[in-house]
Amino acid sequence: MILSMTGFGRAEDVFEGKKISIDIKSLNSKSFDLNIKIPLRYKEKEFEIRKILNDRIIRGKVDCYINIENLEETNDVKINKGLIESYINELRNIASDGPDFEYLKMAVRLPDAITSRPDELSEGEWEALAKIVNNAVNRFEEFRKTEGKILHEELERNIKNIDKNLAEVIPFEEERIGSVRERYQKTLKEFENVDETRFYQEMAYFTEKLDISEEKVRLTQHLKYYQEVMDNEDFNGKKLGFISQEIGREINTLGSKANHAQIQKLVVMMKDDLEKIKEQTLNVL
Repeated sequence: MILSMTGFGRAEDVFEGKKISIDIKSLNSKSFDLNIKIPLRYKEKEFEIRKILNDRIIRGKVDCYINIENLEETNDVKINKGLIESYINELRNIASDGPDFEYLKMAVRLPDAITSRPDELSEGEWEALAKIVNNAVNRFEEFRKTEGKILHEELERNIKNIDKNLAEVIPFEEERIGSVRERYQKTLKEFENVDETRFYQEMAYFTEKLDISEEKVRLTQHLKYYQEVMDNEDFNGKKLGFISQEIGREINTLGSKANHAQIQKLVVMMKDDLEKIKEQTLNVL
């Protein structure tokens, strides 16, 4: 099955007055490259979140954004009145002629005068967060599948185009050799005492050099293999990339041996479809 490396998924839920939302998006990459932005409250679970994303997304340049919003008013701030009074008394002992509000302004800036009291991350909240992460990945995977179907159709169409153009090479093969033989014979008429045996030996050698039978067989095999891998193997992007390189080698050899205008045109058309295949294959997971 073809899966696209690009994708997007979003999930959100509410847990005990906190709205948690997660966005995941990715572009193509040779490996798994994760950029994650996570609230300080969930920093202790960053490793576990990264593992979930790595195990399920496999490959791609991934951005993950986790946001938390308090829907209920909370009183997480503690004013340490006794400590502040102690600070004020000590400051007054040092400089007794100052106004009280100045002592207060200085005291509240001193260590532990005002502290926050965030509640600890409970196991229940972590389970809720992990569930939202997995839901976001589920939607991300659905996006990948949808994009993968489009990629599959485009790749299949280009593979068939190459196969069709390869079949159209066949009628020109004999014509190509015949035209070369005729051109050589016309040239030889301008010379005297030509060794015909040597001439036909050279023609046989030249014909062998122009033979493209092996290239056609190998190219046909590569096209079939590409289709098989595309239809039957998961996470096949890298493998399809290697096969497309082999397809390119055979098409290039066909072009170098063509020595015929119509075959060259067909080769150019095959190269055009191959470039599309290479570009699309880069986006296959």
